[in-house]
Amino acid sequence: MKLKRKDLLGLAGLETQEINLILDTAVPMKEIASRPVKKVPVLRGRTIVNIFYEPSTRTRVSFELAAKHLSADSINIPAAASSVVKGESIKDTARTIAAMGADVVVIRHPLAGAAQLLAGTVEAAVINAGDGAREHPTQGLLDMFTVREKKGTLAGLKVAIIGDILHSRVARSNIWGFLKMGAQVAICGPATMMPPEINRTGAVVYHRIEDALEGADVIMMLRIQRERQKAGLFPSLREYSRLFGLNRERLFLAKPDALVMHPGPVNRGVEITGEVADHPRSVINEQVTNGVAVRMAILYLFAGGGTDDEAAD
Repeated sequence: MKLKRKDLLGLAGLETQEINLILDTAVPMKEIASRPVKKVPVLRGRTIVNIFYEPSTRTRVSFELAAKHLSADSINIPAAASSVVKGESIKDTARTIAAMGADVVVIRHPLAGAAQLLAGTVEAAVINAGDGAREHPTQGLLDMFTVREKKGTLAGLKVAIIGDILHSRVARSNIWGFLKMGAQVAICGPATMMPPEINRTGAVVYHRIEDALEGADVIMMLRIQRERQKAGLFPSLREYSRLFGLNRERLFLAKPDALVMHPGPVNRGVEITGEVADHPRSVINEQVTNGVAVRMAILYLFAGGGTDDEAAD
């Protein structure tokens, strides 16, 4: 089985089989990334271009490492160093990159739909590394990979996603992804940070964090997206932490083996206490490690590295 699409734009349109293919391919990729010599020649001769119009550390670096581990040539173009600052459009930038022979373009952009616009312009595969508040599919995939690795399955789990749902592309990708894989998704946050259409996804909305955490197998805390917010969505950080922050007492409302997750960067003392962030149940650092393996799998599959059977060999 090969992937049925040229681009990875979001998890809302991805089929369950495709998600499983990516997660299964990430298993041998993680083994490669843990070797003393972290390099295989499967993408030798392929060119990966990373264009980030927003600041990023985890996503950008993990894509760079993923390309290097697979022996691909990687070119990084920060927006400040591109012709965008001279007024060049995304489409013109894309056409220039395509003319240079890029096989995959990884893009992060502050506007929703930017990756889709790019995908319709170039023949290269386009990977969405986050577009506005719409989706962040590779983060959703690495989160699912981490949970599956720890729990053995995703089906039947209760996943509680807490925080700034309105501005979170991570929340949207995880809602779509976990629901497709048979999990139950509970979401909770201030009413001012809850999208009005969120009920249509199939996620269950809670207004008290205690109710959302009750019996949860996975707790995913979200960062306050202050760079995307308007003022006045909540009274203060202290008030937000009091009502929606994860502390030790609230952690024990979930199941005894519940996982604690966070896409990072963590605002300690706001959405999560330092004690919980460092708790044995926390898999925050493992999410970062798994991000490289999952992005290796994505580059391998979307750059034409082979089928799922070949990836497992």
